[in-house]
Amino acid sequence: MNVPLPDVPEVRVVGLPQLTTGFDLVERLDLAMHLKVHGPLEPMTGERLAELAETISLRGRGGAGFPFGKKLRAVAKASIRRGVRPVVVINGSEGEPACRKDTVLLNRAPHLILDGALLAAEALGARTLVVAVTRNSTEISVRAALAERGLSDRRGQQLRARVVRTPERMVSGEASSVIRAANGGPALPPGRRERAAETGVGGAPTLLSNAETYAQLAVAARIGPRRYGHTGLPNEPGTVLLTVSGAVARPMVVEVPTGVPLRYVLELAGAPPLPQGVLTGGYHGNWIDAVSSHNAVISRESLATVGGALGAGAILPIGPDTCPLGESLRIANWLAAETAGQCGPCKLGLPAAAGGLSDVLNGGGPAALEALREVTQAVKGRGACKHPDGSARFLLSTLSAFTDDLAAHVLDGGCGRETVGVLPLPAPGYQDLEESIPSGEKLAVDWTLCQGHGLCADIVPELVRLGADGYPALADAAVPMHLRGRAQRAVRRCPALALRIEQPPAEQRPALPAANRRALGSGRG
Repeated sequence: MNVPLPDVPEVRVVGLPQLTTGFDLVERLDLAMHLKVHGPLEPMTGERLAELAETISLRGRGGAGFPFGKKLRAVAKASIRRGVRPVVVINGSEGEPACRKDTVLLNRAPHLILDGALLAAEALGARTLVVAVTRNSTEISVRAALAERGLSDRRGQQLRARVVRTPERMVSGEASSVIRAANGGPALPPGRRERAAETGVGGAPTLLSNAETYAQLAVAARIGPRRYGHTGLPNEPGTVLLTVSGAVARPMVVEVPTGVPLRYVLELAGAPPLPQGVLTGGYHGNWIDAVSSHNAVISRESLATVGGALGAGAILPIGPDTCPLGESLRIANWLAAETAGQCGPCKLGLPAAAGGLSDVLNGGGPAALEALREVTQAVKGRGACKHPDGSARFLLSTLSAFTDDLAAHVLDGGCGRETVGVLPLPAPGYQDLEESIPSGEKLAVDWTLCQGHGLCADIVPELVRLGADGYPALADAAVPMHLRGRAQRAVRRCPALALRIEQPPAEQRPALPAANRRALGSGRG
């Protein structure tokens, strides 16, 4: 069994909503409804904004948990030192199958995210805003939100805003992957670690943060740090968005104040009363046992104390009717397939680790277990990005959390339970699906001018291939929206001015699916 999560699952709230305010009124808050629900937002200076973020202890909600105020100050300092205007990036790339909280916000409350990002852009003096997304539904909602605000990527605007589409992959949401994609390259880690605050999009200092982080900033800027601090724990105030799936009756995204017992969240989603374990922080996170899940509360500190992790807010319990090592093997195989293939510890180490876990489950005995521990330890700290570290953490946590099951497999040949497949993974073949909205435009070549330079094939190889004679062969398909910027760059870079983009008549433009048209409408369900 494998049931992938929908783009926008059920949304619930514990206590008073902040990020999800207005969700009971409409399916999507367009700009008019957003202002009606949340009210206007006054600009703030960079120092005031940094102080606000520090007062409310705002940390990145994408997994790493880096202090937002510190990041903001670093970008401002680098921008002033270099005399370069910075760039603001909203990281809405959510390629992990167990995470949907950013997708929910981007689909249902895109203007709250834009509020926080535009607040930061104004404070920093940025003139470029980039929004990275992974799915059709989020791309449609964000493009509609930018249009509602009159924002676009046209030259001459005070702030140029554009959407970058990244594949639905684990490594696509990594900060360096998003920056590389925004710079026109593939959404993969570049193989070297650079600080975005120093050199990011276009080589400029870049403030890159998670979609929920900007939404939290917008909420705090409206209600002030004192009122914001009245919700949640004193040292981690505010609310948290969680994606709860796995062995639950109702997969959901839920907004909860920090300090709410984890057991209450699990009960809300219909989890088993005594789960074998709960995976916290998603597929780069840690397992905790039933006792720990009963005692923990929703906070970074509390979960870390019991060996868990808040991460990007994914919570996945499993029940007593499935083999926990078999469930973990499914995820280990997926993580191995998600490697960018750019460094040995990831390209070779993760498949070897997944194979080692398979050997343990299939009767390999103590020797297989020892080999698994060795290869997993060897992966840690040696990759070009955080994917091998996160995957190794997941595997080592599996070995630590399910010692009884591990002993049964190593010593007795198995635990006697089948693998039910309750942890969500993408549907088979998901990477082969058409991954973007067609723009309606097509590339065309004026053959009286083309001289076969081949630059167009270098810039946008998805749409242009060089034939045996060295001249371009164009794909007979509309330019996807996420490749539109690169297609335009290919047109501008053509030395012979032979390449152009053609816009078909309105009646020939492809129609959006009904669900997508609704996302562009008033927002009422």
